[in-house]
Amino acid sequence: MAGIRSILLAIFLCLILTRPGFSQQADSLLLPNKPDTTQVQRPNYAMLRGIFAAQSALYLGTIYGLSKSWYKQPLTHFTIEDDTREWLQMDKVGHVYTSYQIARHTAALYKKTGISKRQMLIYGAISGVIFQTPIEILDGFSPDYGFSPGDMIANLAGSVLYLGQVALWDEVRIHPKYSFHATPLSKVRPELLGSSLTESWLKDYNGQTYWLSASPRSFFPESKWPEWLCFSVGYGIQDMVSAEPRKSIEMGYRPYRQYYLSLDIDLTKIKSKSKFVRTIGFLVNSLKIPAPALQFSRNGIGFKPLYF
Repeated sequence: MAGIRSILLAIFLCLILTRPGFSQQADSLLLPNKPDTTQVQRPNYAMLRGIFAAQSALYLGTIYGLSKSWYKQPLTHFTIEDDTREWLQMDKVGHVYTSYQIARHTAALYKKTGISKRQMLIYGAISGVIFQTPIEILDGFSPDYGFSPGDMIANLAGSVLYLGQVALWDEVRIHPKYSFHATPLSKVRPELLGSSLTESWLKDYNGQTYWLSASPRSFFPESKWPEWLCFSVGYGIQDMVSAEPRKSIEMGYRPYRQYYLSLDIDLTKIKSKSKFVRTIGFLVNSLKIPAPALQFSRNGIGFKPLYF
């Protein structure tokens, strides 16, 4: 489950950004997706070198920590494993989401140094791939996994999703988001799907939903639609008690995909004079707001009064 480790890495990065001191310069964090016309000072190269050093240390620490704690068997020769059919591609969507969030947060971090917008975007996009690459390399040397080309493509797609939007529109209009609810399937195979809520929100793909949220106002600026109110489309899966659909079927389940249509809120568009509130809005905007949703699946159309 490389997707789990990728999400944990993204969470760690978020914790770095929320450490004391960052909230004091929230404007730099909250507006990484708009042109900066006021920033004319010379770049802070000392801060830039510090960020590079911190990223390098995190990169090396990730490789060392995972090699010691995650892999049950000693690392051997490098192998390639095609796992694109596993989990109905839910794990690949997770890789796209994680890479996007890493790119978004690191671009905001780099903006604090005063470098150009172009440099900020490139460094952020590259970070979205680099931070996850150690996981893919270690998987390649692990007899339990193998290097996944699908994971690497998904990592690249997430960074491109961020870089492409800002390069094309000078802002992020389509926001990848995440939500989770507990399912009874985790009790069927707790060793795979999590034996507790703290584990299952990472491991149980049946309870995860990945979303793309966008406000019509972003595409039609003359409309009267509130710029913070978004439509959101989601993707999830159900009845997967094994990574392979065939094995889930053998265990008596019928794996299937689920699609959702819901409303959401772009927290970065909520007006506030508080730098702290705007910082929290930027960070929490990676999560989908609980809201009513239409569910589309092989069972037809269903309505969820409050879905997360």
